[in-house]
Amino acid sequence: MTFVYPEVLEAGDLVLRRPRAADAPDVARALDDPEAVRFLPNVPMPMTAEFAEDWASPESNAQLAAAGGVRFVATDRRTGDLLGAVSLQRAQADRAQAETGYWVAPWARGKGVATAAVRALAAGAFEAGLARIELCTEWENVGSQKVALAAGFRREGVRRSAAPARDGGRHDLVTFVRLASDSGDPVPPGLPPLPGGQLTDGVVTLRPQLTQDADDLMALFSLPEVAETNFGDTELTLANLTAKAARVGSLWLAGDRADMTILDAATGEFAGDIGFYYFMRGLQEGMIGYSLRREFRGRGFATRAADLVARWAFEQAGVARVIAGTDPRNVASQKVLERAGFEREALMRHRLPGPDGTRLDDIQWVRLP
Repeated sequence: MTFVYPEVLEAGDLVLRRPRAADAPDVARALDDPEAVRFLPNVPMPMTAEFAEDWASPESNAQLAAAGGVRFVATDRRTGDLLGAVSLQRAQADRAQAETGYWVAPWARGKGVATAAVRALAAGAFEAGLARIELCTEWENVGSQKVALAAGFRREGVRRSAAPARDGGRHDLVTFVRLASDSGDPVPPGLPPLPGGQLTDGVVTLRPQLTQDADDLMALFSLPEVAETNFGDTELTLANLTAKAARVGSLWLAGDRADMTILDAATGEFAGDIGFYYFMRGLQEGMIGYSLRREFRGRGFATRAADLVARWAFEQAGVARVIAGTDPRNVASQKVLERAGFEREALMRHRLPGPDGTRLDDIQWVRLP
């Protein structure tokens, strides 16, 4: 099967056309920016004129076309200025599918260029006969994941160690897919963002967990009383915590979990962590878990954080039940939940893994809207 793509695609204020040799200086200027090429390991840093000239050359684009792909530059309809680019590559004619990728010039960010370009390209590709288009991103590239959702792509899964990294290693690819039969309507995020980027009651502030929290999280999770109730499935190392924090934004968009850092609202000091885990989406039931540094215990921080997360889950995420679990011996945590409006609901026997292969009971608590 041979795909014949349009020469020009239109999307509102954008016009997508094939690259020309004269575009090379603008391509070089656009890609001579660390943020523009952060997730483009095949683009040299620093940018070279030779790379830009080859990228825009008829020969390079002919080679891409011979492999079933296509490349467009996105331009301003009014001025003709180059704003970015979008392409189809790794086409598989026998499966009528290809992968899309894009970049946006620094002077055009935040204007919806990527979403409009990807949507226009997808429409043209489906008209040409493609049945399936993939958009693959690194875990940390939350911006591209938002573009994928806005352009009607659905998160399909994670390809482990699927692509080479700039440092010579390999990284996972979070994969989004749009089918020709899909409506193309924007796909809402699995969990909504925090209003204004944070939750606060003036005493505590919650914000999404960041990679720079890794050192503080390592110190927190290394406390014996915290470690014994931490049921993570990976070894507690700084590298693992950094990698976990790098995935927070992606897992938030997927609707799997929302990991947050608890800060002292007055000082901005790291006080602890709290997470909302949406394991039972079909039942509209999510679970919270939290830990505090010793210096912040007994000051109501955990209660305030639990209350803020529960309110956000009910009011913003459409959750019907928020649950939490405590070790029967953890009286302090039980008091936290009571003060945060949770009620004891059940004793779940042998629910949690304990030391040396033993099992621990779990008291389950619930809060309703």
